[in-house]
Amino acid sequence: MIQSLNDTIKLNNGLVMPSFGLGVWKVKDGEEVIHSVRSALKAGYTMIDTAAIYRNEAGVGEALRQSGMKRDDVFITTKVWNADQGYDSTLAAFDTSMKKLGIETVDLYLIHWPVAGKYKETWKAMEKLYKDGRARAIGVCNFHEHHLEDLLQDAAIMPAVDQIELHPLLSQVPLRNYCYKQGIAVEAYSPLGSGGLINHPTLKAIGEKYGKTAAQVMLRWDVENEIITIPRSTQKAHIVSNADIFDFELSSEDIDKIDALNEDKRFGSDPDNFNF
Repeated sequence: MIQSLNDTIKLNNGLVMPSFGLGVWKVKDGEEVIHSVRSALKAGYTMIDTAAIYRNEAGVGEALRQSGMKRDDVFITTKVWNADQGYDSTLAAFDTSMKKLGIETVDLYLIHWPVAGKYKETWKAMEKLYKDGRARAIGVCNFHEHHLEDLLQDAAIMPAVDQIELHPLLSQVPLRNYCYKQGIAVEAYSPLGSGGLINHPTLKAIGEKYGKTAAQVMLRWDVENEIITIPRSTQKAHIVSNADIFDFELSSEDIDKIDALNEDKRFGSDPDNFNF
């Protein structure tokens, strides 16, 4: 079980990845993202998750430089956007992301969405980046089991991670089980249901038993399920609070209550039906 903010998960290529980090989706480039990332690093986070489409890679890179931390001490994830998918365009998009981040090598590079007819060529480019040592691990986001099955028909390298929307109302158990059987780590984005679950009565009631918030209960549920998680916040107090989940353990009864909340409800788009 993940026991501390410094705990890691070993990916299928042997790379060690922090189990808990900061997501910066919808965080404005410039001072907002710089403040958010610096606050997280100061609070002990060692993983930052960004993407080309977030348009804040430059700010993430600036925060990393301002922090004074060694490059090897911070795990950086970014993603290739849908419009850039394809072999040559993915390689070009990667170069652009590296320039904005101000780094030469990324720790994890992900396909952001399974764009039909393109993600296999995109994956070939990802494999090249991995073999060339420019991406230390490669993976996907928002891939259902059938996307992964299709990708693996031609892939030379197994994805290391599938980053998916995952929270108590969308627990994704069948996909999680499939990934674990394949040796693919599962990473949760929107682990708090895009903020929509922080006042959920069941989660609040469970939190009161432990002197914790509903948000902390959800994040603890993630780590007890060995799910990598990247909650987003721009407020220093929330960034610190989100990481304050390693001093309690949910009872099996409470885990069952949280598991029972699943409704297969998405706050984001369905990977089988997106148009962007």
